[in-house]
Amino acid sequence: MTDSIDPKAPARGATPARDWVKTLATYRDPNRLRSTFELAATIVPFVLLWGLAWWGLSFSYLLAFAISLVNGAFLVRLFAIQHDCGHGAFFPSRALSDWIGRVMGVVTLTPYDVWRRTHSIHHSATGNLDKRGMGDVHTLTLAEYRDLGRFQRLIYRLYRNPLVLFGLGPGYLFLLQNRVPLGLMDSAKYWFSAMLTNLAIAAALLTIWYFGGWQPLVLIFLPTTLMAATIGVWLFYVQHQFEHTNWDHDPDWQLHESALHGSSYYQLPAVLQWFSANIGIHHVHHLYSRIPFYRLTEVLRDHQELAESNRMTIRESLANARLHLWDEDSRRLLSFAEARPLLTRS
Repeated sequence: MTDSIDPKAPARGATPARDWVKTLATYRDPNRLRSTFELAATIVPFVLLWGLAWWGLSFSYLLAFAISLVNGAFLVRLFAIQHDCGHGAFFPSRALSDWIGRVMGVVTLTPYDVWRRTHSIHHSATGNLDKRGMGDVHTLTLAEYRDLGRFQRLIYRLYRNPLVLFGLGPGYLFLLQNRVPLGLMDSAKYWFSAMLTNLAIAAALLTIWYFGGWQPLVLIFLPTTLMAATIGVWLFYVQHQFEHTNWDHDPDWQLHESALHGSSYYQLPAVLQWFSANIGIHHVHHLYSRIPFYRLTEVLRDHQELAESNRMTIRESLANARLHLWDEDSRRLLSFAEARPLLTRS
């Protein structure tokens, strides 16, 4: 049994999740000047580091590569801003938020309108065992895994292997999967979003190649992208994949309870919290997604109950990479080793 999150965390037995909505609504209004500052404080260093890495190519490929890895952190933050835009939480104007999100989508290799729709589905179905498969990490119940054949079990174990999830997975997701609107293939609107984003990305990459050749593509673009993608996938994973998360079938599933108890509060050092734009305060975000990321800390400051709910440190989060199967009886996410003796039961 892991020590990731205590099932007796205060919020489970305290204020009902639905009752938080009215309280959290008071934090929903973004500040135009603050949002502009946060955007500038992210995109300006990102562009400068890109330029610095390109300059470094003239005398040290290693230096350019190292700068590009660091710049991955700023790309993570740009994605987090795109994320807020998708929730209409970044600027008071929804239209402005959407267009900023679309531009960010070219930089993050993520078609904005496609992602906004799939992410909305994720929010509306988090923790619902009957609505898995869109915008989530594929997770089987113990009973479902027991019913699989040997080959199907092997495929699932490979998929859940950390080397695949956090090694091959991020590159596949952002470089390949995002090129088509998976899950929304029958909609012209989302094909248009994906193809227009792809054209913009192709134009940007061709421009880089024309002026710099292969070096900036291989030693700057790819390292920055893959570093950000890996960090992003890890953050998304630990936000919902922990021992005492929350999964239910439709009759028992409740949106707000699942949002609060099925999402973690990932406590990060201040610098990492800044680069991830407070996305670790995920239980509050899922309870009320219209809160701008820079106001999430206000919520924790003002409401100790939420500040103590579902807390997870970096050390504790590492254990979650070995949890793969949801046991509906014990209401725990189990490792394959923990599940082995249970799989022999009829």
